[in-house]
Amino acid sequence: MIKTATKQRTIAKEVTLTGVGLHTGENVTLKFVPAPENFGYAFKRVDLEGEPVIEADANYVVNTQRGTNLEKRGVKIQTSEHVLAALVGLEIDNALIELDAPEPPIMDGSSKFFVEALEKAGIVEQEAPREEFVVKDVISYKDEETGSEITIIPADTYQVTTMVDFGTKVLGTQNANLENLSDFKTEIADARTFSFLHELEMLLENGLIKGGDLNNAIVYVDKEISDSTMKKLEKAFNKKKLSVKPNGILDNLSLHQPNEAARHKLLDVIGDLALAGTRIRGKVIANKPGHFVNTQFAKKLSKIIKMEKRNHVPQYDLNKPPLMDIHQIMDMLPHRPPFLLIDRILELSDEHVVGMKNVTMNEPFFVGHFPGAPVMPGVLQVEAMAQTGGILVLSTVPDPENYLTLFMKIDNVKFKQKVLPGDTLIFHCSLITPIRRGICHMQAYAYANGKLVCEAEMMAQIVKKK
Repeated sequence: MIKTATKQRTIAKEVTLTGVGLHTGENVTLKFVPAPENFGYAFKRVDLEGEPVIEADANYVVNTQRGTNLEKRGVKIQTSEHVLAALVGLEIDNALIELDAPEPPIMDGSSKFFVEALEKAGIVEQEAPREEFVVKDVISYKDEETGSEITIIPADTYQVTTMVDFGTKVLGTQNANLENLSDFKTEIADARTFSFLHELEMLLENGLIKGGDLNNAIVYVDKEISDSTMKKLEKAFNKKKLSVKPNGILDNLSLHQPNEAARHKLLDVIGDLALAGTRIRGKVIANKPGHFVNTQFAKKLSKIIKMEKRNHVPQYDLNKPPLMDIHQIMDMLPHRPPFLLIDRILELSDEHVVGMKNVTMNEPFFVGHFPGAPVMPGVLQVEAMAQTGGILVLSTVPDPENYLTLFMKIDNVKFKQKVLPGDTLIFHCSLITPIRRGICHMQAYAYANGKLVCEAEMMAQIVKKK
């Protein structure tokens, strides 16, 4: 996980679209709303009491039949992928999607109209840096039942390749490729959803695709159509006459590209992987993708990303001269051995500080704390983080030797790993809110051996010595 030089983006103003849901046939109004930094994507059901919000999170996926469907506390969002693909494709990081029905409008079955609406609203840069999950190892997910598989490999940018094989004469093997998100609008956004005739008959019989017509779904005819079936289709699509084109597609539609089906599958992959919750830097290779395998892969990525965020260990060159050595630390802090628990300060800014401690067998607390199996007491790990944070807050006054740093509150303390003799502890403390009236509210982490060992939210105040 890295913070990039590029900034997060949202839209400049609200923008609204109207249409019908493909499966529900309900009229729906969709509104894109600007969102603050680090918000991500979320849907709001404004037609329900309390206007509940469902985050675009893979863990809320409950059904992938004919679309990616989310549910949180009984509130549902159907067919989320085309909207999310438009947001990712335009590199918008934060947006709220308000709906007055459970399903976004299908429009023409692609992301084209969502892209146009978002561009009409305008895209603005925010202050916070954009975070990316940088793929360093090959990650895969395979559905053994269908043979569908998604793999992601290291790459310099976010890229997607889809390979589809429908096993029919009318629509066989197709590939599609997106090497840069900047090409999404022109290469992928207008690729429309599609269905085979045998699926269409089943959907009609089950009362689905109520909002379907020949303007929002390509229908591939993979079997002979009887007169009775054709009449059903004409009635369902409110058309006086339907026929099959020479390329095996029901008429009133022309393909935008010969491989439009593969491009739409690529669109779906981008929309579904948005549910991982973080921008991705890597190349996705999807073989026979579908909403089930896409969202299962998104769940796997989400877990890996959360674990990396939790265990992310900043890299520091411990061979470089420190910013502050032990003598300079003692000039600022009132603590003295054996209760001085930091050896060096590696970084110091207006908003963060990084300290270090070498844990040796000679520590006095090992004499009485599990002497047969020495473990550094957790309270002393917290104290060491607090002393590191003390450097941050005392650096804001011209005469730090005349001040003491006192705890006011400690919250959300978690111990993840044991700290043993021989470990090198790295402490990272950063401000949660600006320092005011000598009160410092900070988030602190301790790392050792490439792992997070301890974390805490701390509040302290500097007071003048009497």
